[in-house]
Amino acid sequence: MSDPAAASITDLLSRAKRILVVHAHPDDEALAGGALLREFHERGIRVTLVTCCRGEAGEIVAGVLPEGTDPAELSRVREQELAGSVAALGIDAAHWLGLPPVRAAGLPARVYRDSGMQWLRPGLAGPADTTDRESLTAAPLEEVTADLLALASAEAPDLIISYDDAGGYGHPDHVRAREATLAAARELGIPYAELVEEEASDEDSVDFDADDAAWFSLPQHLPAVLDALRSHRTQLTVDEDGRGLTHSGGQRQEVPFSIGLRLLR
Repeated sequence: MSDPAAASITDLLSRAKRILVVHAHPDDEALAGGALLREFHERGIRVTLVTCCRGEAGEIVAGVLPEGTDPAELSRVREQELAGSVAALGIDAAHWLGLPPVRAAGLPARVYRDSGMQWLRPGLAGPADTTDRESLTAAPLEEVTADLLALASAEAPDLIISYDDAGGYGHPDHVRAREATLAAARELGIPYAELVEEEASDEDSVDFDADDAAWFSLPQHLPAVLDALRSHRTQLTVDEDGRGLTHSGGQRQEVPFSIGLRLLR
């Protein structure tokens, strides 16, 4: 039997004209739901992306940048990489958290720095031992929420999408992005959907899972997703056959095209 909650997200998407998506770092938009963003584009839905940090605390693929590249230069490179991914996925507007129009009225523009992370076990990240005082997680939750409210109030999206309560794999910036985005959505009364992951399928379909998520298998958008992923050359390397990828830290992953959305009440 179809789950009513899952059915409601597909009904909402059938009527949506504007969607706001919030991600933590460049490459998250391609790895966590890139095929779905391309699907929205194909449906004529306006997609606005907010990226919270530039990922300057992360690892980089060996040999892509000169040895000793500083965080400021890495930030500039990752901004360029994001621009390539945004174009590939058909995202209509992309903004940085802390810069207008994603900045609360009366506050000076700022850059939220990457909070860093460490692996607690394979597949699960946690906070780094030290955190920059200008990082996303060091900022008051109220400030981050107010920034998102500034944009969401102006855009009035029909749906806001970000992470689940674990932030996907536990990165502190993902968790903070989810906390602030959900708070902004609830203050404005806008539906919030969290991204859910599952193993890829060869089926081109939408069906329902018992955990109340709507699952979208979108292999037809693999070319766009591959173009987006290849833009992030400092972060990952896509296999020649386009089926898998290797992250900068050596982790292997299949190229994702099956995405779940769970609507929160």
